[in-house]
Amino acid sequence: MSSRGTSKTASDIGAVMAELEAAGTAQNRKTYARHGAAEPMFGVSYAELGKIAKPIRTDHALARQLWDTGNHDARVLALRVADPAALDESLASRWLGDVDNYILAEGLGGLCAQTRHARTLSDSWRDDSDEWPASVGWFIVMCTAEDPDVWSVEELRGLLDQIEVEIAVRPNRVRHEMNGAMIVIALRDGRLRRSVLAAAKRIGPVEVDHGQTGCKTPVVAPYVERTLAHRAAKAARQAAKAKRRAG
Repeated sequence: MSSRGTSKTASDIGAVMAELEAAGTAQNRKTYARHGAAEPMFGVSYAELGKIAKPIRTDHALARQLWDTGNHDARVLALRVADPAALDESLASRWLGDVDNYILAEGLGGLCAQTRHARTLSDSWRDDSDEWPASVGWFIVMCTAEDPDVWSVEELRGLLDQIEVEIAVRPNRVRHEMNGAMIVIALRDGRLRRSVLAAAKRIGPVEVDHGQTGCKTPVVAPYVERTLAHRAAKAARQAAKAKRRAG
């Protein structure tokens, strides 16, 4: 078991489940259902999940037990407290088989992106004909596209070409994750950015059905522009702070 600074261990699964149940609300269950989450679930807010996860920190054995309950909230918590260093390809694939909504898909994708298997898992899942494996595969791309240890610029160009050809015909949520991958690819460097913006213009609006929610799929060009502006402002603040310290 990998456990760093843990106050609850795998033997406390009953206590953790009781804490989750106590934190759930009927209103959250209705909200999560609109986002595709299925019973059983308690309806625990992300804020409360954060409070429960904080003292646990990292506990991979507990994460496995939480996942195996089949409870939606427990699985979201499992993805927060799992140890990326301990997540092997076999377990990642087993958990993927249980994914049935985008909340878990993106949670699993974010966890896999932190592992040494990120590239292998993305390569295995991106072209799957089913919505959730492909969604997780492309979400891993979104999480790792700026990492030169995972992707070369030429490999990202190949992914961009694939997105342009396929995005209109891939399953609903896969289109959303492909769109997100385009945004992060654009942030890798200036030449890729120009290629992404040109491709996004040719693709046009990406249609994604978000159901009865307020979620939207971002438009690539303005989102990239806002992100770059935010990064520039943050860098300027940090530079000014460093200058004040030096002075």
